[in-house]
Amino acid sequence: MPVSRTELNAYLNKLLQVDQFKDYCPNGLQVEGSSTIERLVTGVTASQRLIEEAIAHNAQAILVHHGYFWKGENPCITGTKKSRIATLLQHDISLFAYHLPLDADQRFGNNVQFAQTMAWTIAGKLGDTLALHGLVEGTETGGSLRRKLSETLGFEVMHIGEELDDIETIAWCTGAAQGYLEQAIEAGVDAFVSGEISEPTVHLARESGVHYFAAGHHATERGGVIALGEHLAQHFELDVQFIDLPIPV
Repeated sequence: MPVSRTELNAYLNKLLQVDQFKDYCPNGLQVEGSSTIERLVTGVTASQRLIEEAIAHNAQAILVHHGYFWKGENPCITGTKKSRIATLLQHDISLFAYHLPLDADQRFGNNVQFAQTMAWTIAGKLGDTLALHGLVEGTETGGSLRRKLSETLGFEVMHIGEELDDIETIAWCTGAAQGYLEQAIEAGVDAFVSGEISEPTVHLARESGVHYFAAGHHATERGGVIALGEHLAQHFELDVQFIDLPIPV
């Protein structure tokens, strides 16, 4: 059942409360395409390959977590940015992107969806960050949790910590949130999970004794767009297709 581009944009902006966030990019409709939408493709990042997949699926719109026009980047429409936007415009495809609102949402957010995927119990937010904390399912060790994460996400997870240590309490934030490790240490949890890792993260984890798991930026952030797409399919009776294009980080 078709929905207007304007109605979909307004609905998503209200649902995800975009006005409550100061973000690094614009949230909502980033590139204007067809005025009506029947078929929607969702994905993590608005790469050229995802755009080509949307064309192949005859989609009128794309919904992603990582869109365009980031603060600090060159604003000129050249190179890969020109190619992507030109392809969208040529095929009259709209691009909707939601960054922090799709991380933080209490129903469709990446962090909530990640916890559901791992069957973790959510106790609350980690201080004033976007991260959450809670309890793992059952009994885990450093080694068993690494294996469970890797199998569940289909990604080779990196673990900093002792394989045989028990893990009960955990904090997590999808994507590139290794900077929240200090807050996790202050909270006294056994482990922290995010998507990426940097050199200082290794030393901080080892010296603090808090386990760190780097579970993939893309791999940890699929849940939000999948859940939101499924909701839109039901609410608007849209044809929604999630396209997974894994990357090695």
